[in-house]
Amino acid sequence: MLDARRLPVWAGRGAALVGIVLVALTLRQAVAAVSPILDAIRVDVPVPIIGVGLLGTLPPVLFAVSGFLAPRVARSTGLDGGIVLALVLITAGHLVRAFAPGFAVLLLGSVVAFAGTGIGNVLLPSVVRRYFPDRVALLTAVYACIVGVSTALPAALAAPVADRLGWRFSLGVWSLTSAAALVPWLLVIARERRRRRSPAVAVGAGPRPPALVGRLWRSRTAVSITVLFSTSAVCTYAGFAWLPEILGDVAGSTPTEGGLLLAVTGLVSVPGALVAPLLVPRLRNVGWLVAAGVAGFVLGYLGLLLAPGTLTLLWVLLIGSGSILFPVSLVLINARTRTPGGTVALSGFAQGVAYGLGALGPFLVGVLHDASGGWTLPLLFLLAVALVALVPAVTLSRPAFVEDELAR
Repeated sequence: MLDARRLPVWAGRGAALVGIVLVALTLRQAVAAVSPILDAIRVDVPVPIIGVGLLGTLPPVLFAVSGFLAPRVARSTGLDGGIVLALVLITAGHLVRAFAPGFAVLLLGSVVAFAGTGIGNVLLPSVVRRYFPDRVALLTAVYACIVGVSTALPAALAAPVADRLGWRFSLGVWSLTSAAALVPWLLVIARERRRRRSPAVAVGAGPRPPALVGRLWRSRTAVSITVLFSTSAVCTYAGFAWLPEILGDVAGSTPTEGGLLLAVTGLVSVPGALVAPLLVPRLRNVGWLVAAGVAGFVLGYLGLLLAPGTLTLLWVLLIGSGSILFPVSLVLINARTRTPGGTVALSGFAQGVAYGLGALGPFLVGVLHDASGGWTLPLLFLLAVALVALVPAVTLSRPAFVEDELAR
């Protein structure tokens, strides 16, 4: 591995930098490319109502499964090989969906694409740590913002492209991004082979990731980061699924206004994605930053409960500001581990649990809404979930490393 601590950002690792940026750009395209053109797809491919719900549930479920599989992938292929596998799966998934003759193949392509995305989610923090140990915060901020762009681009372009060139082209065109991202990583692997680096060394020193994953329940730091990540996932996915409908019922928003307000929560997350990774390494007590994110969620939910129609935009802005917990979690995965192997294991563990719970969030909100006939109980549930993150705000206030806790 390069001694990146003594090198400028481009010196000897330019291909890795380009590769990180391009991988980040692929990590939400498969998720966001379908829903804007679902009506056009259904003209040619009958998609049952339950299928629509299944397509919406698949991403967090596959991300959770991939969270536990990715460390084993890294052990077998190395970090670089794992990223290549993720990109191959994403590319194949896009193409399978584009040529799908029926719903079963469309679903299969989605599973393949989301599995690749999940592996990329887990391995990218470790790749950043491996190639840019001196600029972990900066590179995390960059790729967290690009992941946001990766969500926005398909959402904005999918329908216009489908109108002009058809829905199959609109789905398949995103394979170009993931295929392009393969190029720098193939160059990196070729260079590493010339240096005769083994895959085992590429993962990093210390316990191999799969062995470490099974022991992470014993680390207070690992569990705390997982709780923090899970809180963010539940609140975020519940918002994606239900916020426009909640706003329509409690604040009288039209469907168009509800969609725009949901987009506002995404826009508000961009400054947080830029600032949080830069603040975490500099703050003596990161718990205050976590508490600020919790306050955003709590105040936003309380506003929708107590005065939904008066300052609706403010409540939405506050809920969007709570999403700062996501980039904080990403940085802590790197900041609280000592080795790339530890980072892979913690990333897989935290994201596997968090996305699994994130998949339950929208379901539980829907169940509570149906049981109560209103949105008071679901909003109180989300408020309680947000308050849970105050526990890691306390336990993470003092720096500690996962490997050190496991060694003890």
